[in-house]
Amino acid sequence: MANHAAAALLMASLLVAVTLADARITLQVQGGSMKEGNAAMTFMKTVPALTCNKVRGFQAGDTCFDVALGAGLTQAQFLSFNPNLNCLKVFVGQWVCLHASSA
Repeated sequence: MANHAAAALLMASLLVAVTLADARITLQVQGGSMKEGNAAMTFMKTVPALTCNKVRGFQAGDTCFDVALGAGLTQAQFLSFNPNLNCLKVFVGQWVCLHASSA
């Protein structure tokens, strides 16, 4: 009977993990600190989901700054449209978003 309870608990845990991963909710943590086991964190507004309306592929010699400038974007705007982009590891043909709107 204990094996059934453990298996049910494992399945429920996996279901919760998959559900949370699929929810795609991003929270920003501001000013988190830990003192003697007490955590004090302030949660900011969730980041809205974006739909990319214009894309471009990286070409040989491109940098994130060049692509952003060419699209008339600031670096901050460009990176907000491409939050998972590592500008140190871009490759030829990698697609980036140049214009996005709230989904």
